[in-house]
Amino acid sequence: MKSLMLAIAAVLLAAAPASARQTSETPGASPDGGTVFVQAGRLLADPSTGVVQRDKTLVIRGNQIVEIRDGFVSGTETGDRTVDLRDGFVLPGLIDSHVHLTSQQNPNGRLEEVTQSSADQAIRGALYARRTLMAGFTTVADLGADNDAIFALRDGIAAGEVAGPRVIAAGGAVSIHGGHGDVNGFREDVMHLLSPESVCSGPDDCMRAVRTQVRAGADIIKITATGGVLSNTAAGLGQQFTDAELAAIVEVAHRMGRQVTAHAHGVDGINSFLRAGGDSIEHGTYLDAESIRLFREHHAYLIPTLMAGDFVARLAAGPNNFLTPAQTAKALEAGPKMLDMARLAHNGGVMIAFGTDSGVSAHGDNAQEFALLVRAGLSPLEAIQTATVNGAAHLRIAGQAGRLTVGMPADIVAVSGDPLSDVTTLEHVRFVMKGGVVYRAE
Repeated sequence: MKSLMLAIAAVLLAAAPASARQTSETPGASPDGGTVFVQAGRLLADPSTGVVQRDKTLVIRGNQIVEIRDGFVSGTETGDRTVDLRDGFVLPGLIDSHVHLTSQQNPNGRLEEVTQSSADQAIRGALYARRTLMAGFTTVADLGADNDAIFALRDGIAAGEVAGPRVIAAGGAVSIHGGHGDVNGFREDVMHLLSPESVCSGPDDCMRAVRTQVRAGADIIKITATGGVLSNTAAGLGQQFTDAELAAIVEVAHRMGRQVTAHAHGVDGINSFLRAGGDSIEHGTYLDAESIRLFREHHAYLIPTLMAGDFVARLAAGPNNFLTPAQTAKALEAGPKMLDMARLAHNGGVMIAFGTDSGVSAHGDNAQEFALLVRAGLSPLEAIQTATVNGAAHLRIAGQAGRLTVGMPADIVAVSGDPLSDVTTLEHVRFVMKGGVVYRAE
């Protein structure tokens, strides 16, 4: 295991372009560690307020914002740099609370499950991580991937060796034997070989699975409380863990300092997980009035992943569908229901965080989720809040992301136009800074 991790890290470092490394050679970094002055024509520093300030300068030293000054200020010392966004709209780096960086749906996906190594997946993940960062997402939660691949990628990004967003990683999802998250649809001996350690049956075994993931390096525990669209089995979308298993998972995860988020479509699995004290629901397709009551009672977040529902429904109904028959039936059933689900949750006062399930749809297209959230009834400001202050609160990183204030990391994006009037402008990010380093400037 250790040798594999070292090999992956070495390959990632060798493959990383110079612009991905946080050194004096990085575009946008001051050569001798000077100050960066980001001049902002319009600034939404704290999306929770909705207040857009005019003509401000963000002063950045190292990786932090140290001042926000009135007017447009330029650097005067050797090594200082001025970034001119006087005609731009500046806001905090965006947060996607549900991605899968080491894979992406394609016609060869089932073959890749049995041909790609952990190192292959990590290399692919480096490509997708860069695309995600360039789209303006400076923080993501990766909720299901090969442990070795995603933890190596997370650590390489944190060390500045690979260009990508800050990654909060779950590694392998805790799943039941034969359910969504286990290996399905291959020969029996192949499935036994590929089945991850995070698959379990019974409360005690599921506690073991959670502890195994924590030991492996999981920042958050992801479970599959119900069946899923893309598992290659006709097992439906209802609850798969028992109530006792769900309670055991949540208890042991919380004891070990990890929050628990649940993939859940069926209302039985949603409500059982929330009653068990779970922290958030991914998808939530069939939630009902009781679900909304439980969300509010337990202060739990919903991550609607509307892009995933839209993508699989269009794929399943289109001429180039490459899903299996079991996947196609579930995609046509669940996908079209997700907009109405998000509308119901929003009207019911459920806290919503932004998540795309990218890897189902293409990495780098993450910002298309904003328009779907607005179609579901959120205002453009509310949609932006899901990907900034709400996402930071959900992932418990409010001191590191979601706002632009003194002492916070300098994770900054900018667009032309006004996303508070037309949220689709966020699909065309022109400037990306993460941790004080400029990765994109147009």
